[in-house]
Amino acid sequence: MADEYSQEVCNLENGEVNKDSTKEILTVKTPQTMSSSMLRKKSDPMLVSNVKFNMVRQFLANLQEVFLGTKLAVLFPAIPLAVVADFYKFGRPWIFALSLLGLTPLAERVSFLTEQIAYFTGPTVGGLLNATCGNATELIIAMFALYRNKINVVKYSLLGSILSNLLLVLGTSLLCGGLANLKKEQRYDRKQADVNSLLLLLGLLCHMLPLMFRYSAPPSTFSADSTLQLSRASSIMMLVAYISYIVFQLKTHRQLFESQEEDEEEEKAVIGFWSAFSWLVGMTAIIAVLSEYVVGTIEAASDSWGISISFISIILLPIVGNAAEHAGSIIFAFKNKLDISLGVALGSASQISMFVVPLCVIIAWTMGVYMDLDFSLLETGSLAFSIIITAFTLQDGTSHYMKGVILCLCYIAIATCFFVHKIPQSESTDDFGAKLSVGFMAA
Repeated sequence: MADEYSQEVCNLENGEVNKDSTKEILTVKTPQTMSSSMLRKKSDPMLVSNVKFNMVRQFLANLQEVFLGTKLAVLFPAIPLAVVADFYKFGRPWIFALSLLGLTPLAERVSFLTEQIAYFTGPTVGGLLNATCGNATELIIAMFALYRNKINVVKYSLLGSILSNLLLVLGTSLLCGGLANLKKEQRYDRKQADVNSLLLLLGLLCHMLPLMFRYSAPPSTFSADSTLQLSRASSIMMLVAYISYIVFQLKTHRQLFESQEEDEEEEKAVIGFWSAFSWLVGMTAIIAVLSEYVVGTIEAASDSWGISISFISIILLPIVGNAAEHAGSIIFAFKNKLDISLGVALGSASQISMFVVPLCVIIAWTMGVYMDLDFSLLETGSLAFSIIITAFTLQDGTSHYMKGVILCLCYIAIATCFFVHKIPQSESTDDFGAKLSVGFMAA
């Protein structure tokens, strides 16, 4: 068994792929990976074919595939520029902007490398990798923000990812798809949308409970400790629900999530398992460096540009971080493949809400950072109306451009609200978390 696996890896490194393996990977294709693939391009093998040494030629071929195999390759120079800007102490807003641009192609490349690894791991593990690495950029940014005790940045960025997927991505997809297919009735499978809507509503309930608890409890009896405990218990339940969703998606009801378009073109792996794994580790390390730059310079960018931290975190970070995935979703909508577009938008929103957010609460618990699920009234209200509007939009299984117009206008209205919403430093979540930490340590 090990010999067969080694032979398969060797064949793949030499450009040969076992047909059975190729067919197997097609079963783990998710809308997120299919969306990202729309921005990929084939590299020219003639560029490295004249290199004499096989090892060097293979390394250069992998290097070419990883860095030139995406239409976003023009943004890669932003990565070394961000490092140079930080080393020579250039303006911190420049470091922030360059780091954001550098994260855009890296997020798409992580999706590509995860897909390559899935050729060898089988459909279940490959699907699990896709389901957990789909929002790796947001998770890494959240981890650095937690480490710096910037709870507001964590909450804002994760909330922004959910709102962006539900309103901006889905809205522009329905709008563009409707305009491009005016003479066709656009239809999609409601079953997948219903499952994701239920998950989002469960996540909304868990977000609202700490907020309602804070407002309903008499001031004399209210305890931040109780809110924190409720948030941690809710986070555990959310993670259980997400694990159940993964089993539901990959095992018991796979047919609901498999795209009918997968068999149109048989794809082949282009790099081997260990090459893909090594590049994935390297890309993740680079994302970590840029994420630290983003978290460390967000206040300076806010002051320099005159834009609130809430607007930068809720609007700018999600748009730039998921640009590749979002563009692919719109392209599929143009081609009247709404099931894939809905899978991208709703699947990513569900993953953030039910996996990344509760995971951050649990990790903060282990770090001694006091993060709860109370996202404040304005943020929670925006999330609630976004989920409700999206659920109503998708209830009949058909689409037209007017639905996209409504969702986009909702997103613009929320973006405008956070653009003019500036939180005084004395009322920021960071200060609240610091005071809470002091209170717990004193106790």
